[in-house]
Amino acid sequence: MRWIALAACVPLWLAAQATGGQLGTTSCPATLANRLASTGDATQLVTVVAAGARSTQGTLRLWRKASGCWRPAGGSWSSWLGERGVSTHKREGDRTTPAGAFGFLPTMYGVAASPGVHYRYHPVVCGDWWVEDPTSRWYNRFRHVPCGSDPPFRTTSEDLSRSPTAYRHLAVIAYNRGPIAKGRGSGIFLHVSTGRPTLGCVSLPLPRLLQTLRWLRPASKPLIVIGTSAGIVHF
Repeated sequence: MRWIALAACVPLWLAAQATGGQLGTTSCPATLANRLASTGDATQLVTVVAAGARSTQGTLRLWRKASGCWRPAGGSWSSWLGERGVSTHKREGDRTTPAGAFGFLPTMYGVAASPGVHYRYHPVVCGDWWVEDPTSRWYNRFRHVPCGSDPPFRTTSEDLSRSPTAYRHLAVIAYNRGPIAKGRGSGIFLHVSTGRPTLGCVSLPLPRLLQTLRWLRPASKPLIVIGTSAGIVHF
């Protein structure tokens, strides 16, 4: 009888492996978040869905994990994406928003004071840059230089303090990190909307952005998953 019992367990074990190790997964609501390929140990999730690869807008939703399933926590809200859509093969300067699953860096930034976020917060001042020069050893990193001085790297935009609307508050999406690949893209932010497509970031109207930034918690290991309606479930 013991052997019969063990044999009966094998199909259950295989089923658990096929569903990421959770037998209860099949009972989760059939929402987008519960259909994603893998969300690791995250318990907070942001999804951004574009209708197609050339779409400049997407639908952003917040999700929280409870009892092994993803539950709605906010949205759906219209967000702006790159002016050339989304791409799984982003390159520096191509003006696409990278598609994939990413975390957030441990510091949030903003020209304005902290709005009450759970992350470390750096008030942006003159001379604060996010380095976009692939030849620089500081590529895709924050760097401060003396205000008004010429940075020791090639620049394609102004310093962060010169964008008081878009960068009033922002979170840094952990795209092209660990390791940083030269030329794969830099400075991918979740920031305030200016009412038009971005250069590769994701943007929301200020009230929605504040709601999102205040909701995110480092201990929840939040992810943001970006993609087209056809491709996002593969991330």
